[in-house]
Amino acid sequence: MAAIKLDQLVDQVENYIECWKQFNHFVTLAREKKFTSDDENQFLETKSILIQELELIMASVEVASPTREEIHAVVGDAPSLRYLSELNEGTRRNLENQWHKVYIDWHSILGQLKVRQRGENSRSGLGSMFGKKKS
Repeated sequence: MAAIKLDQLVDQVENYIECWKQFNHFVTLAREKKFTSDDENQFLETKSILIQELELIMASVEVASPTREEIHAVVGDAPSLRYLSELNEGTRRNLENQWHKVYIDWHSILGQLKVRQRGENSRSGLGSMFGKKKS
């Protein structure tokens, strides 16, 4: 994978993880029953970004875990903040556990991509020291 493309993918996954953090923030708002209609709209937008970006990332890199189905389940089990605010504690805790597993899996993917990125940067640096062109 070209270094520039890999750099872009790393940035994309980092931004994707930030969206997952935002998703969790909204779950917390729902638990506390402290959300507005603007929060509800932002929550729906965040969910849209999570699903769309998932497809872009999966088209660029093979992802074994989390699976598309796991991500769709987490996002699908949270149709609205109002719905989340009315869930019993056990059900909401289960959703948070699923969210956490996906969140950790994405950090693992990011770490793997950064290892590849360092390898690319190190190879291109050695190549330039010895007069070789980067491919």
